[in-house]
Amino acid sequence: MLIDPSQAPSQTGSTYPAPFQAVVAGRSRKRLGNVAGLTQFGVNQVTLLPGAASALRHWHSHEDEFIYVLSGELILNTNAGEQRLKAGMAAGFPAGEADGHQLINRSHQPAIYLEVGTRNPSQDQAIYPDDDLLVEPGRIFCHRDGSPYNIDEND
Repeated sequence: MLIDPSQAPSQTGSTYPAPFQAVVAGRSRKRLGNVAGLTQFGVNQVTLLPGAASALRHWHSHEDEFIYVLSGELILNTNAGEQRLKAGMAAGFPAGEADGHQLINRSHQPAIYLEVGTRNPSQDQAIYPDDDLLVEPGRIFCHRDGSPYNIDEND
């Protein structure tokens, strides 16, 4: 199926519990994999405005992730520290590798990258080493102690 990314719907906002949503303000996604009808892996074209982050720093138990920078400049924040990524550079994050990752746009221009990842929500756990947050299988947001976030009360 041919996809024109300029015609794909753009989504903003986050499903994070309220205390964590500000980190990704300025992030928008075009879910190109969904437009193509893909079910086994996702492909997103992500735009980060200056000051925005891709996510909280995290890693996945059962999902691989890969990013490829299309334009602009991003900071990749991992356990090893920060590295600058420019257009044409890529990074991969294997499932089960406890190396939290996050992209941050510290430039004065928007940055655009492709994000590719496996879809395994029934088994995957996302771990956020810097925050009181876990995402349990089924995309259930929990505190590190395992107690669920009450989204309605804006925990």
